[in-house]
Amino acid sequence: MTPHVSLILAYKPALPRNFEETANERNKDRNRFTIIISAHKSQHALDTYLSFFFQPNPILISSFVRRLVLFFSLIESSMECLTELPQGIIDRRPRKRQRLGWDVLPENPTAQLGFFYAQEAVPEHQSVKEIVRLPSPPWREDDKDGHYVFAVGDNLTSRYKIHSKMGEGTFGQVLECWDRERKEMVAIKIIRGIKKYRDAAMIEIDVLEQLGKYDTAGSRCVQIRNWFDYRNHICIVFEKLGSSLFDFLRKNNYRAFPIDLVREFARQLLESVAFMHELRLIHTDLKPENILLVSPEYIKVPDYKVTSRSPKEGSYYKRLPKSSAIKVIDFGSTTTNDSQQNTYVVSTRHYRAPEVILGLNWSYPCDIWSVGCIIVELCTGDALFQTHENLEHLAMMERVLGPLPGHMLRRADRQAEKYVRRGRLNWPEGCMSRESMKAVSKLPCLQNLVMENVDHSAGDLIDLLHGLLRYDPSDRLSAREALRHPFFNRRS
Repeated sequence: MTPHVSLILAYKPALPRNFEETANERNKDRNRFTIIISAHKSQHALDTYLSFFFQPNPILISSFVRRLVLFFSLIESSMECLTELPQGIIDRRPRKRQRLGWDVLPENPTAQLGFFYAQEAVPEHQSVKEIVRLPSPPWREDDKDGHYVFAVGDNLTSRYKIHSKMGEGTFGQVLECWDRERKEMVAIKIIRGIKKYRDAAMIEIDVLEQLGKYDTAGSRCVQIRNWFDYRNHICIVFEKLGSSLFDFLRKNNYRAFPIDLVREFARQLLESVAFMHELRLIHTDLKPENILLVSPEYIKVPDYKVTSRSPKEGSYYKRLPKSSAIKVIDFGSTTTNDSQQNTYVVSTRHYRAPEVILGLNWSYPCDIWSVGCIIVELCTGDALFQTHENLEHLAMMERVLGPLPGHMLRRADRQAEKYVRRGRLNWPEGCMSRESMKAVSKLPCLQNLVMENVDHSAGDLIDLLHGLLRYDPSDRLSAREALRHPFFNRRS
């Protein structure tokens, strides 16, 4: 006979008399359980009957089960093999460790499946049992500004492993992580654990979802992979791209891009802006930091145009990206052009349109102004308006582009009316320092600025910039109109 062990746990309403009488003496209402263990080996059989009487409460039951498991472990160690164990009677699976916050799967994983993920969802082809749980990093308090504190090599949920820090901003920080599921590097934007930034992140996720729905080719704007909430930080997972145009300029010692490369950048940027405007979205924070090269690869070419800022070593070479492909990022400030009056301040200062500074209503044209400022910066290597004060900023605009229209100055709101005196800009009377006066006076007009830095196509570029940088928003070119400009018809 095949050696085997069988286990039966059963409620026995009647016991042999000697047992029953003893039980009745204790308590006639007690539950009676009988454990029957039969062990068979060769032609011999051993039947053992054990009876346990206990009060039906959780503590005694738990103690009984632990002792029972220990008892059977001893029996198993004495047997040569086990061939029969009815699975429906007792669950012998190993006990799992207690799961920590992010380890717990959603109650209904399939509800999370889709284009975006509020939590880490289980793929349709993968069961819960197949998921490998990796250790959680130790709990750390956020820093004083609400930034997530991490260490390289930490797991960011069981799916992502932190490799390095890519950047930091007012919103939080961006980490380079390895995606174990897709087997690729990704960029994860970890939002500060502060309510206003969390709210802005949820708006950004909605915008990214809308952009991803219509930008099927993924050629205009950065593509979101998924998102999740981790230890009070919204984490948005993006495709990993190259450096920003600003970082590329900085590493190149702020030497300008060739005009033909600027043309390709400007074309793609305007296409992205036109795409967003057609979806009734306004980016509001376009700048070189928010425009990323798709590829990190670059080449070095001779450059004998040495400036005072050029480093001594390697000053006769500059970097050029191998690919001109770019994508727009950072949609945390994106808004819709609805019926409400847009009056709050938007954009990073250097790229802020005059209607925003004067407190007038703004709309799509504020993005077009930013594009004009960016194109100039790519051609020269320097921001067009390097300022940190509103009156100085407006004075720089007048120096480069001519006087501001009187009708815009007269409509300035209460906060901006101090910049206006007798229907014109209060400059230089309102100047706060001699340094500010010098910063404004040294700026050339737009035409001279372009001619000094562009080898060819200067005439077309100047005409395009005048259309992008018109003071009155209603007169400014739209993105689609700008794309039809002769500047983009010329080939190198």
